[in-house]
Amino acid sequence: MSDPLLLNGQPLVLDQLLDVALHGRPVSLAPEALPRIRASRAVVDALLAGGGTAYGINTGFGKLSDVRIESGQVQALQRNLVRSHACGIGEPLPEHAVRAMLLLRANVLSKGFSGVRVELVERLVAMLNRRIHPVIPSRGSVGASGDLAPLAHLALAVMGEGMVCFDDRHVPAAMALLQCGLPPLALEAKEGLALLNGTQAITAVGGLALARALRVVELSDLAGAMTLEALRGTPTPFDERIHNARPHPGQIAAAAHLRALLAGSEIRESHRDNDPRVQDAYSLRCMPQVHGAARDALAYARSTLETETGSATDNPLVFPGGEILSGGNFHGAPLALVLDAAAIAMTTMMAIAERRIDRLVNPDINEGLPPFLSHTPGVSSGLMIAHIAAAALLNEAKVLAHPASADSVPTSGGKEDHVSMGMTAALKFDQIVANAEKVLAIELICAAQGLEFRKPLKPALRLGDALAHIRQFVRPLQQDRVLSGDIESLAAAVQRGQFDPWR
Repeated sequence: MSDPLLLNGQPLVLDQLLDVALHGRPVSLAPEALPRIRASRAVVDALLAGGGTAYGINTGFGKLSDVRIESGQVQALQRNLVRSHACGIGEPLPEHAVRAMLLLRANVLSKGFSGVRVELVERLVAMLNRRIHPVIPSRGSVGASGDLAPLAHLALAVMGEGMVCFDDRHVPAAMALLQCGLPPLALEAKEGLALLNGTQAITAVGGLALARALRVVELSDLAGAMTLEALRGTPTPFDERIHNARPHPGQIAAAAHLRALLAGSEIRESHRDNDPRVQDAYSLRCMPQVHGAARDALAYARSTLETETGSATDNPLVFPGGEILSGGNFHGAPLALVLDAAAIAMTTMMAIAERRIDRLVNPDINEGLPPFLSHTPGVSSGLMIAHIAAAALLNEAKVLAHPASADSVPTSGGKEDHVSMGMTAALKFDQIVANAEKVLAIELICAAQGLEFRKPLKPALRLGDALAHIRQFVRPLQQDRVLSGDIESLAAAVQRGQFDPWR
């Protein structure tokens, strides 16, 4: 982790994003990026020297793009752009999301299509490495001309204005920069616009949430397999031949994972020859199909997000040979659509998990387990309310799963007449994933409790190991106790990667 991540404008994979955002890996500007950045900047300087005109370099913005700016006011234009757009509202983004934004902005500027100076990219790298994190409000972006408001707050800090989080305190940006020997940077022509036009807030929040979602989906196989064992279900529906007959990649992967998790089970052998049921309920039998569909949706989202990490998304773009072209790469539609799909996929995962939890605790259908998995039903309520908590979390996710990308509110005097709402998609997806982590924790707790009642029979080998690992965080329920801490503790362990051996 001590080797810096070299930024050259190429796409970053999720693991690299996590290394920098969560684990503090240092970054450095790759040597091969320098001539590209300088060549792009030379085009801007030549345009200004020759008296030419280009959007955002020496014109106003949005509806004011027809207003030409005189050469003596070019710096003021960039400074005013940043200040006027820094109108984000709401609670600040968490530190890891801000770090991801700094990383992504530096990387795409290093592609050499943005017309900025090397000094500007190096400043973003220095702020990241010295942990000067701009305070960026989470609301205010419609994902149209990029994430204008969030990125404006990032740009403010570069200029030495606004607030940053430094040494675990919110302090003025100028103070933090001074302590690190970094003078505030005066933005030159095009640089304010280059910092603001982009999808880095959507990509940061959405990418970090996606990494967590991928973990939840894979660990849902573990929770579902434990539930199947506790309910004395059959693994026959996971037979490889069934899934090869409908060869969706995610479905095949989920079925294979379930087969591996369920191998070597004493519980299964105890009822193999005398099971009166022909088929299990869909929430058990159709795990490969549902979990697999979610896998495929998240895989598509991952591909899109990783492409975006190495994409030039500001406007105009500056190309070798001197051309400056205005376009719409800042539009967040590619991200908004896949994040909405990912949100629906995670809500579906929560829905099938909630049905499995009900089958564990519901005395009418839980295969001879005690009501609500309580040792003293009636005197004790057992895990009754844990199921209700899962239902509440699922209901919230269902509301949040409404696609943000289906909406558009024209802005900027009608110039931005179609917007993506990508930041809304990212923020609500992040909340859905947080809810899904807790529902996963509830199912693991309930399934583990169900397996306690199947003793002395042992579950499948890997499930037995997982059960022992769960017991490091949550002890068996012998009598009623407060369960909130158990659920939060297990969800946090999942998020930290402490259950990754069962992925």
